[in-house]
Amino acid sequence: MRIFTYTIPPEYDGVKLEHYLRSAHKYSGRIIVALKKKPEYVQYNGVHIRMVDPVFSGGEVQIQLEDQPHIPPNPDLKVEIVYEDDDVVVFNKPSGMPVHPSRNHAFDTLGNFFAAHCIQTGQALIFRPVTRLDADTTGLCVVAKNSLSCSKLSGKVNKEYVALVSSRCQTGMGAEVLAEEGTIDAPLARVDGTAIKRCVDFEQGKRAVTHFRVMDRGEKYTIVKVWTETGRTHQIRVHFSYIGHPLAGDALYGGDQSDFFGHALHCARVSFLHPTMNKEVYLCTNINNYTVYIA
Repeated sequence: MRIFTYTIPPEYDGVKLEHYLRSAHKYSGRIIVALKKKPEYVQYNGVHIRMVDPVFSGGEVQIQLEDQPHIPPNPDLKVEIVYEDDDVVVFNKPSGMPVHPSRNHAFDTLGNFFAAHCIQTGQALIFRPVTRLDADTTGLCVVAKNSLSCSKLSGKVNKEYVALVSSRCQTGMGAEVLAEEGTIDAPLARVDGTAIKRCVDFEQGKRAVTHFRVMDRGEKYTIVKVWTETGRTHQIRVHFSYIGHPLAGDALYGGDQSDFFGHALHCARVSFLHPTMNKEVYLCTNINNYTVYIA
């Protein structure tokens, strides 16, 4: 249970409670509907109030948001917690760990670790990741601890990646040597007949833009810093494969698997406006030791 308390400012004097919550605190329609079903969770100056009732300058609104966890915990999993407060937790996800449980991964995911962490710390929370990483992608993963934080953070987290890519073009169609920096602007679509694989498709694909800058070069591999304008599934992996420089270890998109198990992609930095404290949060992790592959 997370309790939020607000004091009505003069500019919202006399407006309906729903308008105030939506406008001043970015409550989503889903949260508003849930609160309408639980009127006992909404109080104004100590008494229950409806969403259609007016609020006035100086009045105090108290909102309770309740969660019911539904993912089974696995206390044997080990994941580093980089940051945590009442609204947000940020994990440093290891390689080989999916974010969400599925039929083939019911107990070995970040969601299972989160559920165990909540039990250990006395929190009853739903797993709400607002950034998604592929199973083999390592690094920072941001999880909201309540529905309001999730609503405010979704699509608003800036991410910066580090990747290890092939130094030499693998297809004969791209630049022989990767440029010092560049932008890959190529729409992505799902490959027909598959549930997972994506491809560049200029006719039916959705807009996808990836920027990169070289950090270090070797004969076989190059380390690049990567950031995106869009968040398509497998975007970074597909884009570097498309220009002929696939990620090391990326079996799905043509990467060299001789030196690296699982694709070499690490979310090294995230930043976001905190959903309740209204301040920028900047977090980073040690960059994966890709330098050992640069010779």
